[in-house]
Amino acid sequence: MLQKTALDTRILLPFLALIILTVLGGMFVAHITPGVAVLLVGGVILAVICFVNPEIGLYVLLCAMLLGPQFGVGEATGESVRGRGVTLRLDDFLLVVIGFSWFLSTAINKERGLFLKTPLNRYIAYYFIACLVSTLLGYMMERVKGVAGIMFVLKYFEYFIVYFMAVNYLKEKKQMERYVLTMLIVCMIVCLVAIAQIPSGARVSAPFEGKTGEPNTLGGYLVLILSLVVGLWTSNYGTTKVKMLFGVLVFLILITLAATLSRSSWLALIPMLAALIYFTKRKLVIIVPLIFVISVTAFLVPPGVKARIMFTFAQPVEQGQLKVGGMRIDTSTSARLQSWRNVLERDFLQEPLLGYGITGYTFLDAQYPRVLAETGLIGFISFAALLVAVYRNALMTRRRYGDDPFYLGISTGFMAGYFAMLTHAIGANTFIIVRIMEPFWFLTAVVIMIPQIEPLAAGDTLVMRKRLREPI
Repeated sequence: MLQKTALDTRILLPFLALIILTVLGGMFVAHITPGVAVLLVGGVILAVICFVNPEIGLYVLLCAMLLGPQFGVGEATGESVRGRGVTLRLDDFLLVVIGFSWFLSTAINKERGLFLKTPLNRYIAYYFIACLVSTLLGYMMERVKGVAGIMFVLKYFEYFIVYFMAVNYLKEKKQMERYVLTMLIVCMIVCLVAIAQIPSGARVSAPFEGKTGEPNTLGGYLVLILSLVVGLWTSNYGTTKVKMLFGVLVFLILITLAATLSRSSWLALIPMLAALIYFTKRKLVIIVPLIFVISVTAFLVPPGVKARIMFTFAQPVEQGQLKVGGMRIDTSTSARLQSWRNVLERDFLQEPLLGYGITGYTFLDAQYPRVLAETGLIGFISFAALLVAVYRNALMTRRRYGDDPFYLGISTGFMAGYFAMLTHAIGANTFIIVRIMEPFWFLTAVVIMIPQIEPLAAGDTLVMRKRLREPI
């Protein structure tokens, strides 16, 4: 009897949802454009597909992370004063659709739980609550204006939704391998599109970035994926054809990364390589090619790359330049250094605990002073605790599953990318950039779920599985 009731519920809820959507569509179809109608119909079809087979939804989302177009860039109330608008992308809508299917699925299959318990849940909750409370306080103090604050808080949570969806649906090693391969294929497409932009003479950016583009965003993404590829390569993972794919992808990434002219991304290569050398067992596989690449690069590096590096110290004299160690720094770098100084020496002291709220402070193109200014010490400590928890669990995974080439490659590459992103965030808002954070948190989910899907030593297996599988 109970089984029959459960079966009826599984059939009834989707059926009722379709009826409601059909009625709403009939009411509003005369008032919307054909493009919106097609989008809505496509969303309904995708929602049904994802409900039946959630894995397909994750594949679609992985492709849309970098290949999804923008639907519009506008100024939300309260955001225009900070010089940036609110950008909506295809993956924002896909997350709503796929997320709806996820909630509906968990409502029917209650044994799953809405959020699978993982070692990161509490830290994600602490940071999200700190962002929300600081923003609401900013509204009360009239520092945060309009809807921009809440919209940005929701976008922050969007990255964590990617993480929670992934940990709910990752079930086996082969599934992880397919997802990672999909990410690498998407990266190859992105590189080819970016390389096609080189003849224009402008800095390259990812597809569908709008009129101006974001080369620094593309650079951060490329360094993250490069870390993953080199980690898998040096762990001796894959067949000969797969290793050839890694080699081609490394070549394409390096060309594209050079064409971004992103100094923050180039700087992130240093800790990435240092981490790979430290963590990998095959150190010579990295050190010998690295020496060769550095030697060749000294002679073959494009003039534009040399000029970009030298521009930091050779920009003509302009107002706003700072001097560091007796050397003039270009205005872009000077502005970032000045923002650090303003936050640490002046503005942070006025709101030390919860900050000014999300969007309540002037725009900062540097992650750490931005977190400190917007969410204060409480938010910054929560943010730091989350990052430390990510590192500790990735390190644990690598140590316990280092005998498997795939797990070793994923965990080693992720940790190298982790240090690269920490460095990239010195001169960019890395941890709130959608095109970097969606892949980052998906890879985080993969690393976190390895202990769940792979047996441990006899004494650890039951404890680990019980801790990870318990729904909350």
